[in-house]
Amino acid sequence: MLPCGSLLLMLCVARLISTSSALPFEQRGFWDFAMDNMDNMDSMDSGGMTTMMRDEEEGSGVEEIPPHHIPMCPFGCQCRLRVVQCSDLGLTEVPKNIPLDTKFLDLQNNRIPELKENDFKGLTHLYGLSLRNNIISKVHPRTFAPLKNMQKLYFSKNLLTTVPQNLPASLVEIRIHENRIRKVAAGAFAGLGNMNCIEMGANPIQNSGFEPGAFKGLKLNYLRISESKLTGVPKDLPESLNELHLDHNQIQAVELEDLSRYKNLYRLGLGYNHIRNIENGSLSFLPSLRELHLDNNRLTRVPSGLPDMKYLQVVYLHSNAIDQVGVDDFCPRGFGMKRTFYNGISLFSNPVNYWEREFVFEIIIFIIIVFWGEILRRRERAIN
Repeated sequence: MLPCGSLLLMLCVARLISTSSALPFEQRGFWDFAMDNMDNMDSMDSGGMTTMMRDEEEGSGVEEIPPHHIPMCPFGCQCRLRVVQCSDLGLTEVPKNIPLDTKFLDLQNNRIPELKENDFKGLTHLYGLSLRNNIISKVHPRTFAPLKNMQKLYFSKNLLTTVPQNLPASLVEIRIHENRIRKVAAGAFAGLGNMNCIEMGANPIQNSGFEPGAFKGLKLNYLRISESKLTGVPKDLPESLNELHLDHNQIQAVELEDLSRYKNLYRLGLGYNHIRNIENGSLSFLPSLRELHLDNNRLTRVPSGLPDMKYLQVVYLHSNAIDQVGVDDFCPRGFGMKRTFYNGISLFSNPVNYWEREFVFEIIIFIIIVFWGEILRRRERAIN
């Protein structure tokens, strides 16, 4: 006869063995437990089932069980709030199983060499795609076909030699700087009526690399072609431009016709070029200009036409070869002729004699007029 305590212990062990599945431990998620609840419903009596059905019809808090197909997150990536981050993983291709409701996909800092036809299949909700800092040199013509709603494409620091074909019509912004683009074919941006911003600096492109009609149909606000091999202002850029940045090129001069199309331009960057001359009248085509960057060039005098630009507020002319500044170079003679006053004029690192008597006298008179005018305006406001 076994003692009562030993007999009770054996009964408990037998009970545990009979109910255990003897399977190894596995990580379980929220929907695993939800499916367990579905199994338990089989053991409910008819009265309990009837009660649950009635509660559901009356709009109770019982949640509907989702379908068996649950979105997966690609291995190694992080998926949260419809953002899929797969950067810095050493990937050599676009990962599979990207959730179909993804809004932003981050694939930067990988080793992807090409984009295939079905890499983004089904991602119709994608808003932004970052492919920055890969080694992409080939893009299938139908790669972007599924991306009907994509607005932002970041493609900088790759090995592209041309602008990718068949970009989505919904695209608003594309950044393809620091590639190997030498040519922009006619119609490269065809059908992109929503495009607002193109950043394509740091490509080895020359003026001859832009075919006639390369930018046809675009209504850009912002265009940057800096750090390239331009020797002149490119022709036939979009007339709608508000900002044009051509810094760090090899532009020799600005000719009369170069700026005649850009009446909406308010910021022009031409710094760090080889400009020796700006033809008289060239700046008269830019009535809305507010900022003019001509620093680090080879100018020997202040460009003509500045006094007539009533909205101009900032002029960068430092690091040139300007050795003389005239009394009429920036402001017209006569009080009240220029409606706005400069916020900044930079002339340092030029061989100009700043203390030339005539120039200093004019500046002092200008400051006195401005100061006295402000005093009069304040006095009038106080009286009224």
